[in-house]
Amino acid sequence: MSNNNKRQVPARKLGSIEVGAIGIGCTAMSGWYGAASEDDAIAVFRHAAEYGVTLIDTADCYGPYTSEETLGRAIAGIRDKVVVSTKGGLVFTDRENFQLKPDGRPVYMKKALEDSLKRLKTDYIDIYYLHRLDVNVPIEETVGFLADQVRAGKIRAIGLSEVSVEILTRAQAVHPLAAVESEMSLWTRGPLADVLPWTVKNGVGFVPYAPLGRGFLAGNVNPDMKFPPGDFRANNPRFTPEAIRQNNIYVERMREIGKRHDRSTAVVALAWLLARAPNVVPIPGMEKLQFLQDNVQATWLELSTDELAVLDALPPAMGERYPEKHQSGSHG
Repeated sequence: MSNNNKRQVPARKLGSIEVGAIGIGCTAMSGWYGAASEDDAIAVFRHAAEYGVTLIDTADCYGPYTSEETLGRAIAGIRDKVVVSTKGGLVFTDRENFQLKPDGRPVYMKKALEDSLKRLKTDYIDIYYLHRLDVNVPIEETVGFLADQVRAGKIRAIGLSEVSVEILTRAQAVHPLAAVESEMSLWTRGPLADVLPWTVKNGVGFVPYAPLGRGFLAGNVNPDMKFPPGDFRANNPRFTPEAIRQNNIYVERMREIGKRHDRSTAVVALAWLLARAPNVVPIPGMEKLQFLQDNVQATWLELSTDELAVLDALPPAMGERYPEKHQSGSHG
């Protein structure tokens, strides 16, 4: 933790690893939602620890590779102040159209891990995730390999992303998990039914990615927006003009609540997530320093029972969270 005078976010645990209650997701920093500045990203990484924001989450396919490379440059000299998580096991087949395929074979994961260590310029990764389940490889094989890497000191802990309770239970029997990463937000609440309760029961951290709905819940999207080429949202069913208009009820309700606390809709959305369970550590994108300065406010905002009830009562979002060809959840 930094010794400066900035207010520190409270701590939470991912397995046995202590982190700030909110982390940094690096997807947007790699240009998945349009152009991103490496200088801005590095400034965020450098300032995050001043608030006690220690978890930085990336993946080899973000870019691909550029996100890990940027993070590697940013953490030089401050490696002991950050908790680095990255992911392997998801490979681009068509970058332009966001087509990826899972590969959980130990022989592939070995190469992916070694390459990530080189790009991150570090001797170890704090939490290493299987990015997506490879149905052709038993989870026991993949987790068994990762357990060997824990014993070898190359990773401190193991995580899985976007998997079922059945897979989690089988994986946990091979080696204790530190974290599960899944998309969860006000408009994506599926994990509340089973995966989140499983993590609470088993002492595993839950890391929601896209906690601000890829910018929508921050109030940064309107029906007239034209997404630039390469922006993941351009073909996403939740970002058609009709869906944006219907889903705007989320922003309206959060704006009403935010005004009472003098806080942004992003802060309200994150505070709702943090109230789900004490093991939840959201990782919003913070590609600009002002996003970091705003998002940390969520860790100190306690929504009332009535405010939480208003948000809980919001209807399901219009539109699937991925285009049809991505329904397996290839992103995040």
